[in-house]
Amino acid sequence: MKKITWYLNRLKAMNMGEICWRFQQKNLQKQERRKYYKENLPVYEFELPDELKNLNAQVDQISINWNNEKFTVFKEQNLFGVYSYNKYKRAWNAGFQTENVWPTDQCSYDISISQREDIGDIRTNWELNRHYQFAGMAKSFYVTDDANVLKELQDLFYDWNEKNHFLCGVEWTSAMEIAIRVNSWIYTYCFLKRAFEKYNLENNRILEDISRGIIIMTDYIVKHRAKYSSANNHLIVEMYAVGMSGIFFDYKPWKKLAFNILTEELPRQNYSDGVNKEMSLHYQSFVMEAYGLLMIEMQHNEIEIPEIWKEYLSNMSEFVCDCCGDFGETIVFGDNDEGKILDISGKHFDHYRYVLNLMGIVLDKRYSKMDEIHENICWIVDTQYIADSSKKELYISPDVKSYKQGGYTLIRCQDNKIFIGIDHAELGFGSLAAHGHADALSFQMFIEGIPVFVDPGTYNYHVPKQTRDDFRATKNHNTVCINGENQAEMLGPFLWGKRYLCQMPRITVKDDGINIQVETRYAYTIHKRNVKLLTSKDFVIEIFDEVKSGNNIKEISQIFSLGPECKVIENQIVVGKYLLEVESSGQAKYKGYEYSEKYNSKQCCKQVVLEDREVKTNLITIKTIIKMNKRKNYESFNDRTGEKR
Repeated sequence: MKKITWYLNRLKAMNMGEICWRFQQKNLQKQERRKYYKENLPVYEFELPDELKNLNAQVDQISINWNNEKFTVFKEQNLFGVYSYNKYKRAWNAGFQTENVWPTDQCSYDISISQREDIGDIRTNWELNRHYQFAGMAKSFYVTDDANVLKELQDLFYDWNEKNHFLCGVEWTSAMEIAIRVNSWIYTYCFLKRAFEKYNLENNRILEDISRGIIIMTDYIVKHRAKYSSANNHLIVEMYAVGMSGIFFDYKPWKKLAFNILTEELPRQNYSDGVNKEMSLHYQSFVMEAYGLLMIEMQHNEIEIPEIWKEYLSNMSEFVCDCCGDFGETIVFGDNDEGKILDISGKHFDHYRYVLNLMGIVLDKRYSKMDEIHENICWIVDTQYIADSSKKELYISPDVKSYKQGGYTLIRCQDNKIFIGIDHAELGFGSLAAHGHADALSFQMFIEGIPVFVDPGTYNYHVPKQTRDDFRATKNHNTVCINGENQAEMLGPFLWGKRYLCQMPRITVKDDGINIQVETRYAYTIHKRNVKLLTSKDFVIEIFDEVKSGNNIKEISQIFSLGPECKVIENQIVVGKYLLEVESSGQAKYKGYEYSEKYNSKQCCKQVVLEDREVKTNLITIKTIIKMNKRKNYESFNDRTGEKR
């Protein structure tokens, strides 16, 4: 019954054009089932369409710094810091969260991948199948001439293709996943081709198979690219891969299609002030990486970059920069699955600061100090070009910046030691709002990089089912929760129904502090929040919430979800060398909640809930004052834990 309900709700999110397009896709799938699935072959063994038969891979078309000296030798691919690469490197269809595996004998079009508690989280599985490790090993072979590296790469490449025939199994269920794989294969080809030349080796079969596979996969992406309500970050990444293949093979139809769609999508998927409409900082940096990488290839091939790309990406870079604090912390709202497009190192890295470095390469300004350049950039950009980019004008985030279109306000005070982000944004993008959370008027706060009041994170997308909902729920965000219910209606793991509507913020900045007034409306409810920051001497934050509702309010809760390094002692929160004293008109209650700093990782943390359970009218207020003081005798305590030595 739940599945039928989901299909009905998903249908409501479509217009007539999308419904017709999806019927066309079903007909195309029937043809492909006969042409590809029933043949049961690796992707590179299929005959190329007539118009693509004469394509030839051209390594010189791809920007690679062959003299790069800042590299690592690939050892293993990071799998969210949770799963062992050596254990799973040939377990292409592993469930990860269970011992079960995804089917390999079924047609990709027949497999349900959403919330499969019997197998696992498909996003986790896809990380292994994006083939970053292939590019990493090919790079290592190029710089070391280690025959064992080449042998393992060839073994893994053919093992994967034998166990994942084209359109068989879950590795072909997403055009975006195929797109990221295409990108990895392009870099794998380039490194291998040059390595064979460098060490006077014969160009063996693997180069031809990689090339043919890229062509077949790119042709598939073109035919199955995301459209209508599904055309979010997926479409951007898909068109990035089509553009890369177009450059790699010098095929004009692919280049034209990719550049045109990417130009159209920038204003469709992003506000002009620089905020991505998916309301997820991670997905913003994800699509920025796609544009940045492609811009490097366009510059390399003297292809004119549209001015609108520079305009939007400059504003988007400012927003990402404004979300990054001086102590390595980042204000992140919405989903975060740690996705990336290019990874030559195999190691975990800070995607936000990597993308800011990338933007400093392709735009007129830089948005970071560019003192720590990721290996990806060192391989795709000349060393002198990086040095020249580091001399560009540096964008510096202001103390207060409000993105009134995008819906976020970022505040720095006390010499940037305190960093605050306030969410007054829409729920998400389009009719799905796929990656949004029910977090209207929530806020985050860091002190000297320590997460104090935090967003709960994402954990993972699919298993357990209830966990996906809990991490998106209002009750786990630093806002007001009424009767334990959500501000918006969850209809599926990536689907929302009735939503809230936020109003434009009103901000006043004075010498002694800052005042922010924000408002949201949902389900016959008006919630007004006034945040006052007193910053002249000792830091004080006052939060005054006023809720008026036509519904029957039984209880109202002001939520403060604490980071893992915070300790609660009576009405005080211990944060490193600081104490936060909490005074409130609400009754304090302490709960445990689950916090996820990284995808597939979670831990139990404390939550301060200030409640009013004696609601007598439909107009309720809660006022909370938080004062920050330096702890006495801090040196006698153990670093950040708050415990005596």
